[in-house]
Amino acid sequence: MTHELPEFYFRVRENGAMVYRVDTENRQRRIEMDQIAVVNVNKGEIKPQGDRELTPGEMEEIRTWMEARQALLAMRELDDIHRAVDHLNLTAQWAQAKATPEQLDQVTDALLLAMHDLRTVLVRKKADRLTKS
Repeated sequence: MTHELPEFYFRVRENGAMVYRVDTENRQRRIEMDQIAVVNVNKGEIKPQGDRELTPGEMEEIRTWMEARQALLAMRELDDIHRAVDHLNLTAQWAQAKATPEQLDQVTDALLLAMHDLRTVLVRKKADRLTKS
């Protein structure tokens, strides 16, 4: 069973990826990867590697990957927030049912400050949205 490898490989790193062209068409039939660019997803930058000039096809592939990556990261970010809500609920249950006084002493101030900060931001943002509509 043979699987065709993709033409490009994106090694994900913080803020983006390093882009490689995948080559299996060589005498030894080894997989070779030639770095062609560095991508910064946050800034939307594509920087060719060395003196290389990217072809329009390469640029299109990289832009397509960037759009998909940005969508994935946005989805993950929202999922993380939903998980945070679950963790707040689990924390409330823990504090009510399981926590010892010593454990509560260790976390109460940090939790109260974090929740106060979050509440302040959420209330301000909600007020902004309500006044705009």
